[in-house]
Amino acid sequence: MKKVAIVQSNYIPWKGYFDMIAAVDEFILYDDMQYTRRDWRNRNQIKTPQGVQWLTVPVRVKGKYHQKIRETEIDDKEWASAHWKILVQNYRRAPHFPEIAGWLEPLYLNDPPSYLYQLNRQFIEAICGYLSIETLISNSWDYDLVEGKTERLASLCAQAEGTEYLSGPAAKDYVDEKIFKEHGVNVTWFDYSGYPEYKQLGGEFTHGVTILDLLFNCGKNARHFMKYVT
Repeated sequence: MKKVAIVQSNYIPWKGYFDMIAAVDEFILYDDMQYTRRDWRNRNQIKTPQGVQWLTVPVRVKGKYHQKIRETEIDDKEWASAHWKILVQNYRRAPHFPEIAGWLEPLYLNDPPSYLYQLNRQFIEAICGYLSIETLISNSWDYDLVEGKTERLASLCAQAEGTEYLSGPAAKDYVDEKIFKEHGVNVTWFDYSGYPEYKQLGGEFTHGVTILDLLFNCGKNARHFMKYVT
């Protein structure tokens, strides 16, 4: 049996994203999809003493109404040092900041990629490496892409020789499980509920921020506050 997930890349995603990676055998980055504004593709949240704050990677969107995620270019290079400065300001007192900063700082300051999908994958792979997540991460364009929303997902699973497709619960509104069954693939739904709280820096606990918050505060013990990372 082989479990497959197919998800668009996000910028420094939250812990649930990495639990889904850890829960499958192959994680396909679905960056052939259209880039959507004000979404998680190029931004995420951190926790600050004043509440949550968005970190947004500037991208070129003017006149590019139908561009794919993989075609989306980053708009300037100043954002990276600005994001790192904000992370330092808000997490330098976290217990594991020096350890995480050792491998995270170079990703921001050593000439980040020019395309959003490359940047997202770089961060995702680095975080997986720290958490010892060994799941195969592939790209949707490694496979043939057929027409149809569910048809394409089912085809990708079948081409990856998957027998189980793991999906986030929001997709229940549009995924046709019959089409997956026609490809010999069962659909299961990922449950994001029931995460335990960990010690954050000040203020009310917030689950939905970037996983960097968990790493800065808990280091290698982050796995104790996740579901599939062992």
